[in-house]
Amino acid sequence: MKYRRAISPRIVPLVLTLLLVLSTIAHSQAHNLQPSIRTYKTVGATELKAHVFMPTDSIPGKLRPAIVLLHGGGWNAGSPEWTYDDAKRFVGLGTVAIAGEYRLSDQKSITPLEAMADARDLVRWVRQNAKDLAVDPHRIAIYGVSAGGHLAAAAAVFPHQEENKLSAVPDALILVSPAVSIVDDHWPQVLLGTRAPVKDISPAENISKKLPPILIIEGAADTETPLVAVQRFCERARQMGGTCELHVYPGLGHILSRNLDPHAQEEGPFDPDPAAVTDAHAKEDAFLARIGYTNQKEPSYTRDPSHPSSFFTSSVPAGGGYLQ
Repeated sequence: MKYRRAISPRIVPLVLTLLLVLSTIAHSQAHNLQPSIRTYKTVGATELKAHVFMPTDSIPGKLRPAIVLLHGGGWNAGSPEWTYDDAKRFVGLGTVAIAGEYRLSDQKSITPLEAMADARDLVRWVRQNAKDLAVDPHRIAIYGVSAGGHLAAAAAVFPHQEENKLSAVPDALILVSPAVSIVDDHWPQVLLGTRAPVKDISPAENISKKLPPILIIEGAADTETPLVAVQRFCERARQMGGTCELHVYPGLGHILSRNLDPHAQEEGPFDPDPAAVTDAHAKEDAFLARIGYTNQKEPSYTRDPSHPSSFFTSSVPAGGGYLQ
């Protein structure tokens, strides 16, 4: 029998100090990480950009999972920079993160239909360029907030004419306060005009097949994307044989805001609950680990509360939501 040599007590503090230093360096690198901005689609004179965040410890030939991030903003506002903090957090877990730009509705020629097409084309672009991006084409998740959650879900729900060429269906979905059942919301119809009835672009009402694994973060008092609508989407996904993990946070509104005024939930100012945000991040990270995207149990990056475009704030010990 072989015996392991005992570690000298004097070495233990040195090892712990080294681990702390390495952790601090990794944390600093994540905060300072900047994306490579590439064009994934051109429509007329408009170039749509993919903001690609790569892990700093990339290994040649190693393919990593990818997460495509879609910002919120009611389909008519927002930018990829709104999701930068989340992108950096996911990169800290060892994934490639792509914050996507999509066309914003102008109540004229651009509607949510165009944004839906852009989201599909972004996922397809990531698959098409998987080798160059060092991405596993079979492990591409999509992360969507609010209206971005609608676009993310729509990419999984609606059939695409291009699917026989290269799939735009994501392999997993993480949705935060998502607009996934919008038949009772007048705003999408305003943006659509006469192009289509809102029911035709509402994910919950059009699920006809088993969907990829889904995790949803939702405030119980959300007036923008109400809990009952999110429950409708989850239930339909489960009926079709899929998994839909819904985490509900009591007493919180849109994007886990403590400001429950309906106008504020629509346009801000948002006041995300720090404990709920921390808990939500932990649940997202655990979900990614369960489906084989990461092997880390704890996040290596937390949001910078000074970031002007952050919807979420800094981390404190979590209170937690309940699972439905």
